[in-house]
Amino acid sequence: MAKYTILIYGDEAYYASLTPEGVAAVMDAHGAFAKAVGDLGGQLLGGEELNSVTTATSIRAGVVTDGPFVETKETLGGFYVVDARDLDHALEIAKLCPAPTGGVEVRPIIDHSED
Repeated sequence: MAKYTILIYGDEAYYASLTPEGVAAVMDAHGAFAKAVGDLGGQLLGGEELNSVTTATSIRAGVVTDGPFVETKETLGGFYVVDARDLDHALEIAKLCPAPTGGVEVRPIIDHSED
């Protein structure tokens, strides 16, 4: 098994405008995703929702600035770390990840344990 990140991108304005019922539906969708990971033979190792991009602080060439590197409609809103057999398995899992206003990006995690 190998570790992969599933980076979740979307439109923050969508989430900010959700009713309590809408928030509950999003949480239910992520709960169903977590269950599906196990059903597919993967393992969910962790994940977090990130605070708004307005709270971001960036460092470029040693200079600290408020905000993200670029202004985009879709921002990184959260991530999961999964253990999957290979990239194809990680992609199969990631296709189920809720991202109604954007998409997801799958990236392998480099294993430095044998360096």
